[in-house]
Amino acid sequence: MHNIEIAWIFDELADLLEFLGESFFKVRAYRRAAHNISGLDTSLRQMHERGQLDRIPGVGKNIAGKIAEILDTGKLRQHQELLQKVPPGLLEVMRLPGIGPKKGSIICEHLGVTSLDELEEAARARKLRKLPGMGVKTEQDILRHIRMHRHHLERVLLSTARDLAREIIEYLSVLPEVERLEVAGSTRRWQETVGDLDLVCASTTPDLVINALIDYPRVTDTLILEENRVRVMTWWGIPVDLEIVTPDKFELALHRATGSKEHYRRLKELALKKNWKLGVNGFTGPGAPFPLTEEHIYSSLGLSYIPPELREDRGEIEKALNNELPQLIELSDIKGDLHVHTNWSDGTNSLEQIIERAKEKGYSYLAITDHSQSLKIAKGLSLERLQEQHRVIRKLDQELADFHLFTGIEVDILSKGLDYPDEILQDIDVVVASVHTGFRQDSNTLTNRIIAAVENEHVDIIGHLTGRLICQREPYDIDIEKILEAAAKYNTALEINASPDRLDLNDEHARLAAQYGVKLTINTDAHDLRRMDEMVYGVSVARRAGLKAEDVINTWKPKQLIHFLRKH
Repeated sequence: MHNIEIAWIFDELADLLEFLGESFFKVRAYRRAAHNISGLDTSLRQMHERGQLDRIPGVGKNIAGKIAEILDTGKLRQHQELLQKVPPGLLEVMRLPGIGPKKGSIICEHLGVTSLDELEEAARARKLRKLPGMGVKTEQDILRHIRMHRHHLERVLLSTARDLAREIIEYLSVLPEVERLEVAGSTRRWQETVGDLDLVCASTTPDLVINALIDYPRVTDTLILEENRVRVMTWWGIPVDLEIVTPDKFELALHRATGSKEHYRRLKELALKKNWKLGVNGFTGPGAPFPLTEEHIYSSLGLSYIPPELREDRGEIEKALNNELPQLIELSDIKGDLHVHTNWSDGTNSLEQIIERAKEKGYSYLAITDHSQSLKIAKGLSLERLQEQHRVIRKLDQELADFHLFTGIEVDILSKGLDYPDEILQDIDVVVASVHTGFRQDSNTLTNRIIAAVENEHVDIIGHLTGRLICQREPYDIDIEKILEAAAKYNTALEINASPDRLDLNDEHARLAAQYGVKLTINTDAHDLRRMDEMVYGVSVARRAGLKAEDVINTWKPKQLIHFLRKH
């Protein structure tokens, strides 16, 4: 069982306990354990075998025993017992943004609501606005969140899909009958959410590979079974489609299963212009070649190679015809992370641990950007603690060879202005300004709040601009283009937040930002060591946006970056 699955159990246990009125301290203990477990970069099973579970922050003897129980039995008895006390639909209700266990309890107690359908019916009947702590705005938000939830119900985060793909590929690749096996579809195109998982396998014995997948422990049902294809449902709730082809047709099948339908249709149109047909067997017709690689497929049609991330029919074919495709940014181009958190605020790890991981990743620099004072829930730094931390950072920087450590802050963009005065911000190397409160303000107010931060000479980066949480919270109602105009004018960088549940800016906004001449930065916003590895998801957004390395300031060498920062 994976760490994240155990974290889910503790998170849900906390929700159930809070709904049933258990003590605040017990609920908080389980939530803290879930948060810290999800951030571990070491397998809980390995820690259990070494007797090290109680070394996890927030995990004492009692919770360590529960982790051991889950690892040994696959479930937690207390969790299973509580599930019997709460209607299943109520958990869905509680997971809606802005509800949670407390409001869920109020809604259930006063209106008898136990499912999303009943909640929607109550909201449409204008019953929610009459409940304690609610009103018309809450009622409208709930209806909007229900619509959003249903829209995303059959899709999962890209990171979840890639984790499952990696797991299945590792499982099947040990079979000697499997010659090649790769992920395709929207997962290979790095779309932010995925409806199902497409895998392509090269093998001459498809029945053996199909049976192996059907027998995989995380497969719950077989949906389609054919001679060279199987579609199964997994424990994660993601359907997996596995196609098996002979080794000589692997690249053809991988290509066909990767691009969007529109992209592939455009390629078929180009083939027809040469009197060829493009299909499962490649090109057929007078003088048609048999491509052995994806590169050969494109070159046969007079196109430069189109990377998977661009295969969406959004102008990439025209650019490939004219040899105008950009040299896309690569993960290896990233030279540092300019937005990370430590245990000085709400991060899990120490300064020293974060620095060590950055050096292991081959970075040249790092900015420590803990939360500012107003964000109490995240243990935001008072002025005194901020100055103390920066003294420590400057001392560490002097001790580091061939590595630059920047002082930094993620300063809140408040309704009244920034969370620290200019005389404090002017001495900080990297200032990331972000909105964390007041999401519901009207578009003009929110937009002007952000533009005021863009115009501040001490702000270097605007963090997670639209504030969205994929499948959980819609973006802020802001005028993106107005903000881009200001960012271009004041030379303020915008962040592509690499956290898989944010990816904010998204690819469309990142492309638009580059067109405006705005500089971008890709940061993890990591709160633990494991999430520092999520940089790849931010790079995928930049690649889908058609960005080059020079468009992104944390691909620059230290001297060039320092020059950019000092101009602010």
